Amino acid sequence: MGDDRASVRCEPEPKPLFIARKPPLVASYNDRMRPLLNAIDRLRNLMVMEERIHLPTIVVVGDQSSGKSSVLESLAGINLPWGQGICTRVPLIMQLQDDPQADRPELYLEFNGKVVPTDEDNIAKAINDATDEIAGHGKGVSNTPLTLVIKKYGIPDLTMIDLPGITRVPLHGQPENIYEQISEMIMEYIRPEESVILNVLSATVDFSTCDSIRMSQMVDKTGRRTLAVVTKADKAPEGLLEKVTADDVNIGLGYVCVRNRIGAETREEARVEEAKLFDTHPVLRRIDKSIVGVPVLAQKLMQIQATIIAKYLPEIVMKIDDKLDENMAELKRMPKNLSSVEDAMMAFMEIMGSAKELLRKVLLRGELDEYLDEKDMHCTARLVEMLNQYYDDLRNRTENNLSTNFLLEEIEVLEEVKRIGLPDVLPHTAFPSLLQRKMKETSSKLPSLVVRVWDSIEGVVIQALMRHSENYPQLQSSTRRAASSLIKKMKGKMMNKMMKIVEMEKLTDYTCNPEYLSERNRLTQQQDYFLRNYINWNSCHLDAFGEVNLVHLRHRDKQLVRQAFDLKTRMTPYWKIVLRRFVDTVALHLQLSVQNLVNKKMEKEIRRELSRPGIKRMMEEKPEMVEKREKLNRTIKQLRESAEVVAKFMDRIATDGDYNP
Repeated sequence: MGDDRASVRCEPEPKPLFIARKPPLVASYNDRMRPLLNAIDRLRNLMVMEERIHLPTIVVVGDQSSGKSSVLESLAGINLPWGQGICTRVPLIMQLQDDPQADRPELYLEFNGKVVPTDEDNIAKAINDATDEIAGHGKGVSNTPLTLVIKKYGIPDLTMIDLPGITRVPLHGQPENIYEQISEMIMEYIRPEESVILNVLSATVDFSTCDSIRMSQMVDKTGRRTLAVVTKADKAPEGLLEKVTADDVNIGLGYVCVRNRIGAETREEARVEEAKLFDTHPVLRRIDKSIVGVPVLAQKLMQIQATIIAKYLPEIVMKIDDKLDENMAELKRMPKNLSSVEDAMMAFMEIMGSAKELLRKVLLRGELDEYLDEKDMHCTARLVEMLNQYYDDLRNRTENNLSTNFLLEEIEVLEEVKRIGLPDVLPHTAFPSLLQRKMKETSSKLPSLVVRVWDSIEGVVIQALMRHSENYPQLQSSTRRAASSLIKKMKGKMMNKMMKIVEMEKLTDYTCNPEYLSERNRLTQQQDYFLRNYINWNSCHLDAFGEVNLVHLRHRDKQLVRQAFDLKTRMTPYWKIVLRRFVDTVALHLQLSVQNLVNKKMEKEIRRELSRPGIKRMMEEKPEMVEKREKLNRTIKQLRESAEVVAKFMDRIATDGDYNP
């Protein structure tokens, strides 16, 4: 043999695969592989890959004109489409099944949910027609797979996915980005760890320059799941031994060198010529027989296929179970499908109960756990801020007038309520008139407060209702309309209630709060101090009012100023009490209104709104929810069937003993 004979030895030399009677080794091997492969093919037909469950797969890749179709024809014993440009335009899933009992081969295609029978004479045309239907007429590619099932006596039990050949230069009629489209498709199929890459290389090229090698190295750097098939060995025999021996491109599963069928040769004749070539050619005969010939390739692929399936089967079982649990849990979380008025009413009650409990947390108890980062939903805090701001605005308005306008408002009132009488007696209408002035200003700011308060409440209520009725668009529109209408009414009622309180405050100047007399006495004690400074037109500091300027009082009557100060000492402590009392009343009324809204009025108003069109129609699901439910049910059904498929195979293993491919 010589020192330069390839030292790589994989398996003992197999007997020819394609002869009248199948060798016992292949028969025994196929008998054990078929149930396992049937299980994987069944899982593929159930489309478990859509659930990101990758199946052990032999993926066939190669540059255009690498001889990929010839290799697959030799394995499958059929004629695939030939021609210029890309012949394979969709992923072609080839399921080869040895059938010793078959009187004649059985071939059919599966795509777009239908099955199309064919035969060996018409298979190429059938594949082309199906490809046109999937990818359109022309030369474009599609990622929608086409399945070819071949049941035939004497072929290996294999499932392979043939992908379009890699081409860098678009031909006439091909998209400009044809290379990117094909590359993306190939990467999608060879990236999963469960994929074995069958890289078809032409002996006529430098392996390191092949795009298919570059792509497989991107996902399989060490080559541990890459097998190379070197075609056209008869076209470039020189240096081939060195190429496959040196392995400069990291082909971890080794090489198999083959000869392509030429011209009108039958497949049997081609295999005879192949064996003769590697036995007699002065260069090629030096390549070890364990890595040459299509029969070796078939046997090697079956062994690799069995190994990888056995390796990943337990993981597939776990993934199917996990996905089944995940989808069933998601379906359980979805709202029930409503098929009767009773179902609709029950669902409505659940929605209202959940929405009301959420509103109690947010509007009444101020619990924020469900909306930690959504400040608009922190309603109790926002309402307190609005009430405090309203109180501060009214109080600051008074305080801001002290330094330059001290007593002017009181003097203006006194001048308007003058009557015939003693000059040192304070008119009895002075205090009520000043109080009415102040309450008028208070009431002028009230509408904006009421609007802001109820707009905030409405936003919270609507969001809570929408959140719990998101699966029922008809119910959402009704609840939104009912809630807005109710809040509008409650806003009006609160405004009316507050205006009545304003009128009551205007009508009677009364308080039982002891702070009034104590504050009044304290202010009265500063009267002499104030008058002394007034006479001298000086500024002065008064305990209750701070620093006040008296220049503007220079030409005012002393008696009038004295009465104005007296009126001020009465109104200042009383007005503090009135402001607090009024804002407190607003707060208490608001709290009661919100409680009534949540616990009583909201559900009643929504029920009234729903009574017009009928509750069942209002509980119809959104189309996307119907679609999601149907998809989940389909997925669960597929996963259950997938679990049953695997379970049956695992039961067989348990009955017959451990599987050892």
